[in-house]
Parts: sequence; structure tokens; C-alpha cells
Amino acid sequence: MIRIPFFSRNIGVDLGTSNILIYLDKRGIVINEPSIVAFNTKTGKLLAVGEEAKKMLGRTPAHIQVIRPLVNGVISDFEMSQEILRHFLRKLAKQGSFMSYGKAIVGVPSNLTEVERKSVEDAVMGAGVFQPYVIDEPLAAAIGARLPIDEAIASMIVDIGGGTTEIAIISMAGTVTSKSLKVAGDKLTDDILRFVREEFKLAVGEATAEEIKLAIGSAIPLDQKLEMNIRGRDMVSGLPKEIVIRDTQVRAAIAKSLRSIVEAIREVLEIAPPELAGDILKRGINICGGGSLLRGIDQLISKELSVATMVIEDPLTCVARGTGVVIENLTHYENLLDNPLRPKEIKL
Repeated sequence: MIRIPFFSRNIGVDLGTSNILIYLDKRGIVINEPSIVAFNTKTGKLLAVGEEAKKMLGRTPAHIQVIRPLVNGVISDFEMSQEILRHFLRKLAKQGSFMSYGKAIVGVPSNLTEVERKSVEDAVMGAGVFQPYVIDEPLAAAIGARLPIDEAIASMIVDIGGGTTEIAIISMAGTVTSKSLKVAGDKLTDDILRFVREEFKLAVGEATAEEIKLAIGSAIPLDQKLEMNIRGRDMVSGLPKEIVIRDTQVRAAIAKSLRSIVEAIREVLEIAPPELAGDILKRGINICGGGSLLRGIDQLISKELSVATMVIEDPLTCVARGTGVVIENLTHYENLLDNPLRPKEIKL
């Protein structure tokens, strides 16, 4: 029997590898911060969470660790994941002057095991939520994009996040076929980092590689030639060095990973029932997540698969908006949840 305090609020959570987004009922998205934490290994004290911790990446002494407690959408450090959530939820509760959190809808990758899903639920409960519910990210993204998932018509969603790319074909409020790929935004960043080291013999940090991807990265050749000055450590002399990198080089660095994403989408399309495949040809492929902001990625997918592809409006918050819609209409979306609503919930 779940006892939920009367003066509590419900939330939706996009527990992403790169960012954590929190949707507060009746208010919308109130937290959108990097899922990064910095702590002192000597004292065990938490130093920074989110944006403040991200600024410390690659700039800390040995006794200060800056980590991502979620890897490929999976909790790799339970305590730190719980600590990040607890930090944001306390901050939110103080701002809103309410007592506690009753229910939470949490978006997770579709290929998580039962143990991994239970770990997510435990982390959310440990952070101060009375009753968490888990929903697959593609479903949450489709709801956030306002796709007609309840109808007998195919909606195809591709969520290119930080750690995973989630691909699903949805019809009649259920996933017909899906695939989860551990190639996404973070892999593209790592590709660029490795390319710079091998091609220019220049050691750069994750933050610089991310900046390169956002500034001049693209999936297809651009009309305008782009280049960027980057600084790092010369791996031969050990001294600081500056080089110029061009968009063609960045494109070459990430080409293999982009090909993996396109092939995964192709595989999902190939095993789709014929009627649904016809629907997708007519309605197109919807892409969201941070990776969808890479210049020309929609055009690349469309060209390779001969299916119209479009980026969902406000793609970064799509999953979080979906969890928000579900938390505000729990009874309607109950069948989409991993752990359906308990029959007896008592408001105190």
C-alpha cells in the first residue's frame, strides 16, 4: 500500500546520459542541467552538480573527480546518480515551497534489463519520490512530439541522445519494433577527440571536442566552408599548440558512427510489418534528442533510406515533455508504464 502525502507534487524525469531534465506538473520543464557531478575524494564532499560541475571537466586536481554517473543511459554509479537527483529535487522543492514528491515518470532506454530498471526506480525513490514509474524513452519522445500513438497508424521515432540512439516504430499505444544503439552524441564527440589526436597529434579534452562538433560538425557537405581554431597539448613536444580544423575533417571523423545510426534505422524498417512500413513512407521519420541538432543529419537519413525525415520541434526536451504529459494523464497512459499504477494509493 503506497501512502502518498496530500501536499506533494508529481514530476517527469528524463534521466539522460548527458543531461537531466525534470518536468514539474502544472509548470513544465524546470530543470535542464548536465548529468555531471564533482566531488572531493579526500573529504567525500559533493562540490558541484550540473552546469557548475561541467565547467570543471578536465580542469581539476587529482583529488577532485568529475564524473558522469550515467553511461549509455544506464546507472553506473548508483550513489552519485541518487545524489544528483536529490540535489535538483531539493532545490526545486525550496523554490516551490511544497512538501514532497508523490509520483515520478522516468524515461529510460528501451533495452534496459529488469535489474537496471529497478536500479533507476530505487535511485529515484532514494532521492525523495514516493512512487516512481518507468517508461521507455521512444514512447515518451513520441508522446512529447504529439504523435498519434493511440491510433492504428505507424509513428517512427529516432531519439539520438548522449549515450544511446533509441529507434522505435509505435502503433496502437505500443512499440511494434525497436532497437537501442550505443552510438549517439557522446560517441561522435569521442570520434572527433580521437581524430584530432591521430591526425594532428594534439591532445584535447572532451569539452573542446564537444565544441568542435557543435560549431562546425555536419552530417553532409555544407554550402559554406567552416573552420575553427583549437588549442591543446602537442603530443610530440608536450607544449601548448593551436591548429585549424575544417568541417570536412570533422565529417570524416564522425562518418562511421553516423553510418551505424543509419544502418540501425534501416534494420528497424526492414522488420516492420508491411502496412506500417507504408505508413512510415507516407508520414516520414521523426528524429529528436541532442544528436538531431547535428547539421544535415535529417537530410542524410532521408537520402540513405528514401524516407522523408524531419526534426521534431524543440528536440532536446522531447522526452521530458512526454513524461510530463504522462504524469498529468496517468490513468490514460497507465498501460505504457513498466510498473502499472498500484490499485490502492492513499493520500495523506
